[in-house]
Amino acid sequence: MATRGRPLTFDRDVALRSAMDLFWERGYEGTSMKDLSEAMGIASASIYVSFGSKEALFREAVALNAATQGQPPRAALREQPTAYEAIHAMLRAVADTITIPGSPRGCMLVLAAPTGAIENHPVREFLADIRRAQFEEIRQRLVRGVHDGDLPASTNSLTAIARYYTTVMHGLSVQARDGASRAELETVITLAMTAWKTLAPDARERQQPN
Repeated sequence: MATRGRPLTFDRDVALRSAMDLFWERGYEGTSMKDLSEAMGIASASIYVSFGSKEALFREAVALNAATQGQPPRAALREQPTAYEAIHAMLRAVADTITIPGSPRGCMLVLAAPTGAIENHPVREFLADIRRAQFEEIRQRLVRGVHDGDLPASTNSLTAIARYYTTVMHGLSVQARDGASRAELETVITLAMTAWKTLAPDARERQQPN
């Protein structure tokens, strides 16, 4: 009895990882189906059968990136005992993940965004929504700092502080893509954290490094 269709003969997880790296390196608009087929080692038809479309494949690739490279910064933000330590550890974890040898440099959420084509607006908004969620995670960590008492209740610019450190985080990604080393990114992080006393002047002194 004849079987319907041809069975998949490739490792889907491996193929997805290859697609993630390609999107990460070239961006959504800079990656063609031909590029994906060559990188994943499968025919374009098999990509459509297994993943649905280029956009659906990209969304899965972003989810994989978030579950791997994106996890250490989120864990640092969540697990450190004070807001200062959380922001500092988050930035250092970002610098670690965007300079891993053998992986594309920089953050996929920042560097893979579409830049012009109108038809790619849903993808652009998809990535923007994730970046806005990153900002909100940082803001909520600062709110927690107020509740925990390591940030003063009088701090009324939590949104601006969160936006500042979100901007630093995204800027590190661009610097890494342009060739900045891990050590050079560390100098940026050190400077960014010296701004803490200005941004939150009444924060508990124990948070400040010696």
